[in-house]
Amino acid sequence: MEKDVPPSVVEACRAILERAVEKVGRLVREAPEVWPFYTEGGRWIRGGETWTEWCQGFLPGQLWILHDFTGEAFFREEAIGRCRALEGRAGDPRVHDHGFLFRSSWLRWFEHDGDPALERPVLEAGRTLGGRARGGGRYLCSFLGDHSLFIDIMMNVGVVLYTANRRGDENLRRTAMEHCRTTRRYLVRGDGSTLHEGIFDAVTGEFLKPSTQQGWRPDSCWARGQAWALHGFADVYRLSGDPDMLSAARAAADYFLGVLGDRVVPPNDFDEPGEVPPDSSAAAIAAGGLLLLADQLGPGGGRAYREAAWRILEGLASPEWLAPPGPLPEGVLLHGIYHRRKGLGVGECVAWGDYFFLDAALRVLQEAES
Repeated sequence: MEKDVPPSVVEACRAILERAVEKVGRLVREAPEVWPFYTEGGRWIRGGETWTEWCQGFLPGQLWILHDFTGEAFFREEAIGRCRALEGRAGDPRVHDHGFLFRSSWLRWFEHDGDPALERPVLEAGRTLGGRARGGGRYLCSFLGDHSLFIDIMMNVGVVLYTANRRGDENLRRTAMEHCRTTRRYLVRGDGSTLHEGIFDAVTGEFLKPSTQQGWRPDSCWARGQAWALHGFADVYRLSGDPDMLSAARAAADYFLGVLGDRVVPPNDFDEPGEVPPDSSAAAIAAGGLLLLADQLGPGGGRAYREAAWRILEGLASPEWLAPPGPLPEGVLLHGIYHRRKGLGVGECVAWGDYFFLDAALRVLQEAES
């Protein structure tokens, strides 16, 4: 059958989640003031530079995942407490990361309990992000300014579509889909590779030039951005049914896997020459995106993508990438990168890496048990 998960992959995913039970459980018990972002010397930063505040949804998301895995009330209670602390960010106009903040946290809570009150912050977050439309409504701008479009926003625009679908808001849906089409036209190249950032005329929407904040150079392919595109376009297809979004997801996936080759983890940038540090978070994001893409393609059509996700997850469960037991490091997935240019979190654990790692592992176990 399509989802007959090999025993070795099931074992790997169980080991990932069991390690997370230890690591995340210890963190919330012993350091409740900490919201994981990136580690320094294996410890989640307690202060220091963050560039932008976009990671607070990932800890409650991990706690919901661990509640699903263990059934323990402790993880549920901790997840609810962290969601409550995050609620005020739903109307935050300073960021473009409302999907990261609220789909991983409050939406999971709503999906668990079904109380309509729990969906309200998610819908507010969707409307807030939809308000970032610029360039005559052609794209949602990044936190850097009205001129800037990030590939990362493909992972956040889903909260706008979710809100539009739930509310029957055609104007909001149009805003979301215009952003996706603009991203596909200008940030996705013909071979499926992606730019990190596009610079636009904020009034007319004219594309001016490529740019990057975290890749090697403006015209190179930043690996985590490629993973964001793969995962994000697959998610938008699931929410919209637009075949162009499925085509973009497949192109991004084929490029990612083609350049990755036999490796488990890509370098920070696929095009940068020389010794380039790996970014395990890009591998974890891609694994989740490949599972999602495989689901959208249905029986038979997605088998190769599903098998690629299994291979990546099984590789990430090895001692090279999975953190050893014990107090340090405090994260789960080793050798991630936050911002290489700024020297932040290079060769460390990162919150989004852990979240998408656990999310993909749980999905595989759920598939194996279904």
